[in-house]
Amino acid sequence: MFTACNLSPDEVTVYCTVDQVFSEPVLKDFERETGIKVKAVYDTEETKSTGVMNRLIAEKDNPQCDVLWSGDPVRNSVLQSRDITKPYQSEQTRLIPDHFKEKDSHWIGFSARARVLIYNKTLIPPDSLPRSILDFTKPRFKGRFSIANPLFGTTTFHMAALFESLGDEKAKQWMNDIKTNGAVVAASNGDVKKRVMNGEMAFGLTDTDDAFEAKKESDEVDYIFLDQQENGIGTLIMPNALSLIKGSPQNENGEKLINYLLTRETETKLAKSCAQMPLIKGTEVPENVPSLDNIQPMKIDYKTTSEKLQVIQPWLKAWTEQ
Repeated sequence: MFTACNLSPDEVTVYCTVDQVFSEPVLKDFERETGIKVKAVYDTEETKSTGVMNRLIAEKDNPQCDVLWSGDPVRNSVLQSRDITKPYQSEQTRLIPDHFKEKDSHWIGFSARARVLIYNKTLIPPDSLPRSILDFTKPRFKGRFSIANPLFGTTTFHMAALFESLGDEKAKQWMNDIKTNGAVVAASNGDVKKRVMNGEMAFGLTDTDDAFEAKKESDEVDYIFLDQQENGIGTLIMPNALSLIKGSPQNENGEKLINYLLTRETETKLAKSCAQMPLIKGTEVPENVPSLDNIQPMKIDYKTTSEKLQVIQPWLKAWTEQ
């Protein structure tokens, strides 16, 4: 544990839930270009997003972190509700569309991922795949698919979005039905990816960055966006989210880091390294990175989804332990 008195004026502390292999090179570039040393704390794969969020809550009265870089905005909203974040608005934040930032700028989004179905082409042909997440309950898919533990990471966000979109009763019924249909609960999105790649599972739910990596590693793996049919519920879009921590030791350096991350250059780096989809118009990306313009998004409010997440946590815990 490091404390404020150990920090120099040329340092900034960031807590990050984005995979270290993708986020660390960007933070190293910031160090090199600004001369400000970055002290980074990363979440583990198994406790994605929950670990650093709980740490920030525990440190509320003695903040050790300047910036939270989260892989989705839900935890930022939870921290906002606990008076741990502070608004931050700059010229850079204005580059981001309004839908992808909190109205008072307690969090600002950039570089989005989406939830997708990853599948093994040797085990299931494309024309036999489910086209909606609601199809997972069909008998022909029994025991053939996997989701990550819904208590952690983007799977928690996804389940909260489903509860918000479908309503509590229908969402609970769906989760109970996929359990009855033999859904395998994996440790993480990365674990879902591995199970599909090694042929243990025919398909599973994960994020575009994991699916992109799987495609690079194996010709037997591909992915699709679910619920794209007319009147479908759509695909969950998950922007990265940045928050400035209230009363942090190096607020000014935290602002500099946020401004650095909210650039076309950073979005291009993340598009190239892990197929993240830019939010800033005019950002240069590789041809294989999908455009948000071509994806039907799930229509959710990030704030109410965050509130829903907190309400359903006990139910999700009970579901995982059944």
